Amino acid sequence: MDNPLLLQTRRHFFKGCSIGLGAMALGSLLDNNSLSGSEKQADSYGGPQVPRKPHFPAKAKSVVFLFMAGGPSQLELFDYKPKLQELNGQPIPESFIKNKRFAFMDLFTKEVPKLLGTKRRFAKHGQCGACVSECLPHLAGVVDDIAFVLSVAADVLNQHPAKLCVNCSCPQLARPSMAAWSS
Repeated sequence: MDNPLLLQTRRHFFKGCSIGLGAMALGSLLDNNSLSGSEKQADSYGGPQVPRKPHFPAKAKSVVFLFMAGGPSQLELFDYKPKLQELNGQPIPESFIKNKRFAFMDLFTKEVPKLLGTKRRFAKHGQCGACVSECLPHLAGVVDDIAFVLSVAADVLNQHPAKLCVNCSCPQLARPSMAAWSS
């Protein structure tokens, strides 16, 4: 065998980790504090679901994460795009779709899809000046007390992997979800 990594066993790996960054990483994974009496006792009756002390003191009082698959688009609720409204019904500009793949574009026809703006009316609310549509009149009254995340993007082509990206930060299964991190 030419590749020495193929000869390395798990035992060899852990032996090599005994010094340097590997030791620090392994030490943090094992977390000596978790073996102390109080947390060990919490583990005995609650298992891995028992909340542990956080690394840093919590500043947020609560977390509400709404993921509404099949719900209204952010473009209909709080992500106002005035340029999209202006270009409503027109073909997508060539500069936007050139050399890119989109799930909604048919590869066999040459018809360019048309832009679709919202029919909702938007207004700015609160000191922050957040735009909220007419669909959320009560939310408009508390915009200064909540956070809007408008910068989410994914490089995946279809909706299902994009949903996984939103919830787990990866388009593949078996990653911790947003709910797991917030708990």
